[in-house]
Amino acid sequence: MTSRSVRLSANRWSQLWLGVVCMILIANLQYAWTLFVSPMHLARGWALPGIQIAFTIFVATETWFTPGAGWLADHLGGRRGPPLLIAGGGVLVAAGWVINAYAGSLGLLYLGSGLAGIGAGAVYATCVGNAVKWFPDHRGLAVGLTAAGFGAGAALTVVPVNMMIHATGYQSTFLWFGLGQGVLLLLLAPIMHAPARDELTDLAVPRPRQSGVDCTPRQVLAAPVFWLLYVMFVLVSASGLMVTAQIAPIAKDYGLTSGQLIVGASALSVALVVDNVMNGLARPFFGFVSDRIGREPTMAIAFTLGAASYWLLAVAGHTPWLFVVAAAMVFFTWGEIFSLFPSTCTDLFGRRYASANAGMLYTAKGVSVFLVPLGNVLVSRTGSWASVFFACALANVIVVILALVILRPIRIHRHRAETALA
Repeated sequence: MTSRSVRLSANRWSQLWLGVVCMILIANLQYAWTLFVSPMHLARGWALPGIQIAFTIFVATETWFTPGAGWLADHLGGRRGPPLLIAGGGVLVAAGWVINAYAGSLGLLYLGSGLAGIGAGAVYATCVGNAVKWFPDHRGLAVGLTAAGFGAGAALTVVPVNMMIHATGYQSTFLWFGLGQGVLLLLLAPIMHAPARDELTDLAVPRPRQSGVDCTPRQVLAAPVFWLLYVMFVLVSASGLMVTAQIAPIAKDYGLTSGQLIVGASALSVALVVDNVMNGLARPFFGFVSDRIGREPTMAIAFTLGAASYWLLAVAGHTPWLFVVAAAMVFFTWGEIFSLFPSTCTDLFGRRYASANAGMLYTAKGVSVFLVPLGNVLVSRTGSWASVFFACALANVIVVILALVILRPIRIHRHRAETALA
């Protein structure tokens, strides 16, 4: 290995791990939010539904502003874009948390959550974009590790957040965690950058087929294959959210919230711990697998296992250990969408505009949220969660068919057409 190759390897891996740290720093308002709800309710007297609107605003802004942030990161260039977007995101995240600390009305709380969501979306889009650009040869693994920073990395900070709330109150926790996270993002921002156009020439040829043409966001929106990916993303995301967002009510209806399964913990308690671990592992694991055997075969494996997991919840979920196993597999076969789909998008449309293009695809998560209430409609109509699980299983089967029968041939055809023109 040449000295240039050694420097490239060290540089891009350091960029990847710095991106993971950035993702951990923006995840707390989503994953630790539940810890703030009751203290705010008691201190301010606000109704719980009103407080939870702030959480919805954060998720919505974090999701829907990623395409714009990704476009800015791409447009400003590899040396200017990531530092400016991460620094700006850090300022907005800090401002949002500080506003939440001093908010004396729900309106101010909503403003703080909105600013924090926009900032988090800017950091998310930039870090995912950096990952897919730096690692064309290990794209699935790189974006999987980055997404895991957002999905599972918050486990490192949830306990300190909880301890600080109990020790000094929710306002002090909002203030100092917000300022701390903002300062760290500002310190990391100048170090972050995307690769130059000719910086990755020494890398081995990637196994999954990748486009040599860099499509602009406008060209991507005009491509039918993008909307195929979008529909697939929505179907898997919605089915996963229907279960993962309501795992506690499901366990309660199944009679699994009381009683001891292991070391004094109920089936629900055990499931919640295992589920978060599996959700975090899924992203780099399936990303790594997709780098070896291809995106569509990996999708087929993951979503077939997902369909089987929903079926198991429907037919045997009332049994405590089977509930734990089936729920864990649902999380494991759902979380990988945040590594497989950005990787596939960049494989198809090139890396020059990868941040914006992956950001546009990420909005499918925002669309899928609106489908989650359909699960409750099915339960009210049928009186059973089994109907929801069977519908989720069917959605996963449909995505498997779309991946193998439509997406894979399209990708092969596009690659052959590019090769013929080369």
